[in-house]
Amino acid sequence: MSEILPQSRRPRIAIAGLGDTGLLVALDLHPEFEVVAIAPKPALVSGQELGGRLADPDAWRRRYLTAYSRYRRLDGMRIVHGLIDAVDLEARRLAIRGIDGREEALDYDVLVVASGVRNGFWRDAALEDREAVERRIDADAERLARAATIAVVGGGASAASAASNLKERHPGAAVHLFFSREAPLPEHPPKVGRAIAARLAAQGVGLHPGHRARVPEGFAGERITSDPVEWETGQPVFRADAVVWAIGREQPNTAFLPPAILDAAGFVCVDPQLRVPGFANVFAVGDVAASDPRRSSARNGGAGIVAHNIRRLLAGDDARMKPYVPPAHRWGSVLGPQRDGLRVFTPSGASVRIPPWLVDHVLYPLIVERGMYKGVRPEAPNTPKRSQKLPGLR
Repeated sequence: MSEILPQSRRPRIAIAGLGDTGLLVALDLHPEFEVVAIAPKPALVSGQELGGRLADPDAWRRRYLTAYSRYRRLDGMRIVHGLIDAVDLEARRLAIRGIDGREEALDYDVLVVASGVRNGFWRDAALEDREAVERRIDADAERLARAATIAVVGGGASAASAASNLKERHPGAAVHLFFSREAPLPEHPPKVGRAIAARLAAQGVGLHPGHRARVPEGFAGERITSDPVEWETGQPVFRADAVVWAIGREQPNTAFLPPAILDAAGFVCVDPQLRVPGFANVFAVGDVAASDPRRSSARNGGAGIVAHNIRRLLAGDDARMKPYVPPAHRWGSVLGPQRDGLRVFTPSGASVRIPPWLVDHVLYPLIVERGMYKGVRPEAPNTPKRSQKLPGLR
């Protein structure tokens, strides 16, 4: 690595994507190195807690929609609001198109691909300003607030979270969850699926196991629909005022990368150290990295491992790089913060409930904002609370 680093400057690390995972990498490496991040949004628009985003967008915004300028550790770091159109891995150069239409070339010493995936209507790589992001969040919440009958299609954590939070927020609505297995959450330990199913049933959510939706041609769940839902498994057509598709058809944001470093599905191939084979100075982490069948380095400390391994690489100490070891099951929160607190599941399937006062006064302000994010400034006092004015929100 020393051959590409002039002694007169700090190494430049380019981070492609500044979402949940890319942000953690940037916070770890800046200001020790010259870090430049390229992001299609002007703020962190988290892919977490879909249910909260749909049911209570103002509360969700406070925790998961955060201007990059609020992160104290990012002070002085360059963030390019734009998209990467191409990368030359041999020349170590990115071709970037800014939101203003300007194009530039950016040379790097180390590249971190953290560009994430497109998944349904709540995770995308569209180049947008803050107003466009806010409008979409409000439009989705308003539509669901007006619906008398809501169908949620999918069996993963996002689907379960959407069904639970929508029923909690809009108790008068008929909320139904359709999933193809006998129980939801197949990537979690079995008792987690049973516990969440029991919670949903107690809330009054209609549970429909064994339902596999017939997805329309060319449709990937990228919008809320109202057309009748048909089933490959033969059940009668279901009609709802609003259909939330959370079917897990993740598409990697890798169009700017050479096909040679991608697997058959378009995700970035990585070795156990989350490094791209054949390119010692290129790492990939998060949902875009083919680290394991669940691509779980978006969680489980993947960002920290990449930051550690970059330090070791730049120090010429590859032997002390750490491998990423994926867990056997998914773990963590499923439904997000609730009125009775936050229930967090362990990798074994056990759970612990964090009381609401600990969530509000310890977990988020101290452990998340001060610890994980290295300090987050308060939101500007004149920031509008947009969805409070939306008709139909209760």
